Amino acid sequence: MTPLRRRMIDDMTLRNLSPHTVQAYVRAVAQFAKHFGRSPELLSGEDARQYLLHLVRERRASWSRYNLARCGLQFFFRTTLGRDEHFAKLPCARTPKRLPAVLAPEELRRLFDVARDVKHKALLMTLYGAGLRISEALALKPGDIDGRRMLVHVRLGKGAKDRMVKLSPQLLAVLRDYWRARRPVNWMFPQAKDPARPMDGSDAWRMVRRTARRAGIAKRVSPHTLRHSYATHLLDAGTDLRTIQLLLGHGNLKTTTIYLHVSQAKLAAAASPLDRLYAQQEQSPTS
Repeated sequence: MTPLRRRMIDDMTLRNLSPHTVQAYVRAVAQFAKHFGRSPELLSGEDARQYLLHLVRERRASWSRYNLARCGLQFFFRTTLGRDEHFAKLPCARTPKRLPAVLAPEELRRLFDVARDVKHKALLMTLYGAGLRISEALALKPGDIDGRRMLVHVRLGKGAKDRMVKLSPQLLAVLRDYWRARRPVNWMFPQAKDPARPMDGSDAWRMVRRTARRAGIAKRVSPHTLRHSYATHLLDAGTDLRTIQLLLGHGNLKTTTIYLHVSQAKLAAAASPLDRLYAQQEQSPTS
């Protein structure tokens, strides 16, 4: 590791950025330097501008990736190098607001049924049954599963916040079967080759997608799809938005309201004014 990279990582550590953010920012700066074939400290803000344009025009990068690269480069120049480089002139892009994909109950049952490994099945059911982010699920330790109080302790979720999530009896039974079979010690879902470390997020993503294909699910399924499904099905069952916000760990209720757009119960409850128009005509007395 170069001294410059070590310094950037130390700067992010002092600001208590999440490991995921640290990894993403370091990767953004490394790709920036690779693009020009020079050390990033020898490059300028104008070089950063040209690189971001390259990502959008040539690489067809998503706006989320653009924003992530911009934030990583801004941190590097402003904090690690102590140079402003006029990053205010490189605005954050507005990302498209797409509705989340949601699995139907029968699709979820097929997904769980075709899981070939007991650990994989337990992880899939934890993502859906507790509505966790993949990083939160992989950070779980056996002691975080409180079977007596029927709670899951989510430690240092997004925004470095702890929260409690209700533990369903069905999920508890699955986790107990998994624990008896594998006896995880340090992490609830450890790596196969190195049990002292948690399962890698990219491996979990690939596992979810492979399992979804085996289940015959045509939708593009990711770990977050199970979290979206959890929230939507809670809303369908009548759970209020404020409670769902707390369970998901959303900092803003506005983030949670997106599930109003995909909840079948909420959509079905809103009768079309066209139907009411003709219902009124049928009910009106004839002359």
